[in-house]
Amino acid sequence: MYGVILNEWSAVARHALDRLAARQAGPSRHVTPVGLIGPREASPAQLYAAQRIGEALAAAGIALVCGGKGGVMEAASAGASAAGGIVIGLLPEEHANDANPHLSVALPTGLGITRNALIARASICLVAVGGGLGTLSEIALGLQWRKPVFTVLDAPAVPGTERFDDIDALVVAVATWLSVTGLPGGDHPGK
Repeated sequence: MYGVILNEWSAVARHALDRLAARQAGPSRHVTPVGLIGPREASPAQLYAAQRIGEALAAAGIALVCGGKGGVMEAASAGASAAGGIVIGLLPEEHANDANPHLSVALPTGLGITRNALIARASICLVAVGGGLGTLSEIALGLQWRKPVFTVLDAPAVPGTERFDDIDALVVAVATWLSVTGLPGGDHPGK
């Protein structure tokens, strides 16, 4: 499955994902998930991008955390699930009745939109595919906690984020950052 997923990316993206997969297979693997965030009301391009990004990161061995609902969250969850990955959904309600069906773990928080802070805090980095005010709050909190934020497809423009015009370039940047984070001489999130 991993090879099939990789064939759909550029050679540069495949190389970055291979490096990340090698790290994830070793003792210095990341156990903290990547936060994949975006709107419930998403465009077809945003849904496609979220599904592909979720699938690629999961295939490389990265767990995802999201808001657990529909739209970008569900598309990313579906992609990650199809690749055999782990997806944690932090739901705003006190129950999991409305969780998307692709989650590995659904955690009802009962916190409403305040759960956005949990998503930002629990993530090693954030990937925003589109978004509105909820996504903006997650981006702002992630930046405040000094977490890298990668954005694409009309995600809120916030100083300090890394904006991309296409998902291939975004995947290269995210996979490359994850490959070196926490290694000697690499970046250390949350300082």
